[in-house]
Amino acid sequence: MRKRSHRSRTALAVVAAAVLGIAGCDATGGNSPAPHGATAKAHPSPKPTPAWDRTPQSVAAVGDSITRGFDACSVLSDCPEVSWATGSDASVRSLAVRLLGRTGAAEHSWNYAVTGARMADLPGQMAQAATRKPELVTVMAGANDACRSSASAMTSVADFRTEFEEALETLRSALPKAQVYVSSVPDLKRLWSEGRGNALGKQIWKLGICPSMLADADASDSAATLRRTTVQDRVEAYNKILKDVCSRDERCRFDGGAVFDYRFGTDQLSHWDWFHPSKNGQARLAEIAYRKVTAKHG
Repeated sequence: MRKRSHRSRTALAVVAAAVLGIAGCDATGGNSPAPHGATAKAHPSPKPTPAWDRTPQSVAAVGDSITRGFDACSVLSDCPEVSWATGSDASVRSLAVRLLGRTGAAEHSWNYAVTGARMADLPGQMAQAATRKPELVTVMAGANDACRSSASAMTSVADFRTEFEEALETLRSALPKAQVYVSSVPDLKRLWSEGRGNALGKQIWKLGICPSMLADADASDSAATLRRTTVQDRVEAYNKILKDVCSRDERCRFDGGAVFDYRFGTDQLSHWDWFHPSKNGQARLAEIAYRKVTAKHG
């Protein structure tokens, strides 16, 4: 009996030593799980690749007369070389030139904007742009949806939304990872206010430039005031749509209303029609776009 008792005590001692040994490993940070309540040291997770690339290597532009440089070089004519988005003019330093350099812009930027285009035309322009597989697509459209023969002829808010969504879907179906920079529609009422003091400009306006806003430029009666306010309200509604639709696409950046808020002066307006951007105005648009595209956060 004493031998068996001795063997039992020896076995218990071995087990106890083993338990103490394990406990000691835990206390000194061994490989065993941490005691209850202790916080294990977490390994840092790799940073996710940001959805927005601030250095795209190719640019395609879609939109209307502003992106075509209309009336910036000569009366009632396109001048794409001064386009804020893809132009080559050294005095403008377009977005493409700022991003890619002059040689890179010449080889890897394309302008599919069309003077007179409305939002309904954007899906077709997007399809054309997609064939080039650009890393960045710029959008400036909506002014012609407000600039109609009358306020009642303006594109409805519902149609404008549907057409813009279709344009983005057209691009996404072909290029899921292409980035999109969306400019706000300019403040048309301010452009009227700045240009109406120029007699030549008002004569050009009579040829059919944005009649919903610019017709009867000197009229100040209640009907004219209501018409201009209606157009302005529609522009603001368009900008809300651009912001909303763009916000639901992680690779889309809206300018935050920067173009709408920009206070175009006489130096920034065409000296032929006093409504479209001059070369100076195109350069200001390029500055805004470059700042937004290269910002760390949208």
